[in-house]
Amino acid sequence: MTAPEAGRGIGNGESDAEVTTTFGFPRDSFRILHVSTGNVCRSPITERLTRHFVHQRLGVLGGGLIVESAGTWGHEGAPMEAHAETVLGEYGADASGFTGRELLDEHVIRADLVLTATRDHRAQVISMGHSAGLRTFTLKEFTRLVDAIDPATLPPLEDGLVMRARALVRAAAALRGWLLAPTAEADEVHDPYGAPLSFFRSIGDEIHQALDPVVTALTGVPART
Repeated sequence: MTAPEAGRGIGNGESDAEVTTTFGFPRDSFRILHVSTGNVCRSPITERLTRHFVHQRLGVLGGGLIVESAGTWGHEGAPMEAHAETVLGEYGADASGFTGRELLDEHVIRADLVLTATRDHRAQVISMGHSAGLRTFTLKEFTRLVDAIDPATLPPLEDGLVMRARALVRAAAALRGWLLAPTAEADEVHDPYGAPLSFFRSIGDEIHQALDPVVTALTGVPART
């Protein structure tokens, strides 16, 4: 399916030479913000797996891509949950150096793509304003939309990861109104906080399955088999 057109657009150093937006933030970067509740379970897993999967495909996390996370009731400065660290380690992803953050207006303003764990998180981000509606999706919602986009309609990676990522978000936003979830639950990633490791592993698998086509679409490189 060819997507119709629509509107906008840590690794990861940012140089002083970067062109800035009207908010004063770099334009030649693309910032993905993962959002959950406490920012100690789901969004840290999603953040670090995104970085890991991009690195696997491209051999580097860069090209202007910045990946971070925050929580709507974020445990500011808290470490990642131990089971979340274990799950990341089982995927070979780096869990080191993580600290939780409370979601702030600045995070939403800076983000080019916001991916949330649930529809409630999506609603909370959008309610903050900052024209966030066209760039905020649940993770599973974004995956469903990305699956419907013809990769041939996206700029090639040679044109830059930032340009390709912005085009992907525009295409997904254009599809959202007519490509709906089969059920409300289909767009949810449930909270494993306080659950046993087995449930964290099942959530990690859900996140992995949802992220794989997204990272493939971002990079133009399929996962290694």
